[in-house]
Amino acid sequence: MPTARERTQPTAIERLSRNLALSATLALLLLCVAWELWLVPVGRGTLALKALPLLLPLAGLWRYRLYTYRALALFIWLYMLEGLVRATSEAGLGRWLALAEVGLSLAVFVACSAQIRLRLAAAKAA
Repeated sequence: MPTARERTQPTAIERLSRNLALSATLALLLLCVAWELWLVPVGRGTLALKALPLLLPLAGLWRYRLYTYRALALFIWLYMLEGLVRATSEAGLGRWLALAEVGLSLAVFVACSAQIRLRLAAAKAA
């Protein structure tokens, strides 16, 4: 029987939630960079730096680090709020990009929450 520190093979639903969290985070990263540099740039493109913090959790998501899922579930709300503010204050393509940011942020949150709940339930059952 594995100890609490050993990691067993992830279940199919854990793999699904990890893949959703990872792909949505990558998509959000690419959206932020493309939005601020090419699609609807504001100023000199310095807002593209907002995408840099999204690079940090990628390795932890890939390795199923529970701490990363917990931190990202809290941190992603900053992108959700920015998307909501810009969706209500911008027009045209900027509004649609902001709504895409909201959708991707919500997908990341749901995937991280599912991963956390699954892992904590498995730990409690063991």
